[in-house]
Formats: sequence, structure tokens, C-alpha cells
Amino acid sequence: MPDLSHPAVAVALPGTGSDAHFAARAFGTACAAMDLPLHAVDPDPQRVIASYQAALDAAARSGPVLIAGISLGAAVAVDWAARHPDSVFGVVAALPAWTGADTTGCPAALSAAATAAQLRADGIDAMIDRMRASSPAWLAEALTRSWRSQWPQLPAALEEAAAYAWPEAEFLTKVTVPVSIVGAIDDPVHPFAVAERWAELIPHCELHRITLDELGADPAILGERGIRALFARHISTP
Repeated sequence: MPDLSHPAVAVALPGTGSDAHFAARAFGTACAAMDLPLHAVDPDPQRVIASYQAALDAAARSGPVLIAGISLGAAVAVDWAARHPDSVFGVVAALPAWTGADTTGCPAALSAAATAAQLRADGIDAMIDRMRASSPAWLAEALTRSWRSQWPQLPAALEEAAAYAWPEAEFLTKVTVPVSIVGAIDDPVHPFAVAERWAELIPHCELHRITLDELGADPAILGERGIRALFARHISTP
């Protein structure tokens, strides 16, 4: 059996429309405190899921991987970890958005699809102005940067995310690696009930609660809660 007692590298997977910059802010501080190299992945907007999977495949060649994903990145992280348990130290699944392939009621999928349609109709500048008028300052700054970096392929990336089939409940019950879930109790796009459901279904799992104000004040709270919990669990496990 491989030695999974310490990760060789951490891989951070951003959420829909986000980028490596935000993922590094979310998880870099905690990784640095653990002297753990971090690779924050910039999604290829023409093949978002495949680019995440390729990054995980490459990282696993150097040893056990700690996977830290946000929203869509959390779903890809759990899926990849379940299929490669001998390569995974643990998973941080931050802000999971849905359970199951039927996403007709998923706020994140609906938002991604609507944003893609508006981008195609009105262009990036008009959409950024609209987004900044309705978003907290920290989120507006993050999305302005990431959206512009992925334009003009951004609509395709959002449509891929909107069509993504989230893990089914039965699949989550078969995840064998340790998982730390971080959910925001006041996030309408990533309902906290989803985080609670994942925590009920995944066997070796801990649930951590934050607020959107805490996330906006310092995204590093995702790593502080999630990554540290994974290391503490390994230390306490005989």
C-alpha cells in the first residue's frame, strides 16, 4: 500500500469562472504553514474539467496529492479522489453546490448558464458592469480579473460548468479518502444544506461552517479550516 501519511503536493481547483489567483489566496497560506507545495490550477476555458483532471494526473506522479477544490472544483476533486484513492492524502471540498446529475434546480448551474447567455448577447464589458453592481466588492474584483482572463472563451467555460453532472448520493457514500467540507451558512448559490448532505454521505468527513463575510474578508479561511483539519486527522489517526 502507498504511504499516504503526508502529501507531496497540494492542487487547488477554482470554482466556475474563477482562476488560480483566487484558489491560491484560498489555500496558499495554509499550505505554506504546512511546508506543502501548492499548484493552483488556471482552468482551460475550452476544457475546464479535463484541464483539472490533467493537473491532478500530473501531480499524482510526484506522490500523494491533497486536493482542494471550490464549488465546481470541489466536485471534480471528490470525483477524482474517489477514482484514485491510492493517490490522495485528502480532499478539501469548499462550497459544494449540488448533489446528483439532475441540476435543473441547482442555483450555481442556473447562474452559470444565465451568465453565459448574457455574455454572448451583451459582451464582457456590459456583463462585468452588471456583475459589479450586484456583487460584494471582494467578489466583483475576483470575477473581473478571472472573467477577463478567460474571455472570449468564458461563455463556453460557463456552459460546461452548467452542464456538469454533480456526484450522485450513492457515489459520495463510496468515497474512501478523508474529506473536509467547508460550507458557507449564508450562501444562496452554494446552499449550506448541500454541504450538510455531503457530510452525511461521505464516510470519513468533517464539516466546517463559515460565513460569506468571513470568506470576503480573507479567502484563506477555506484553507485554514479545511487543510488544517486534514492534517490534524492524520496526526490523530493511529
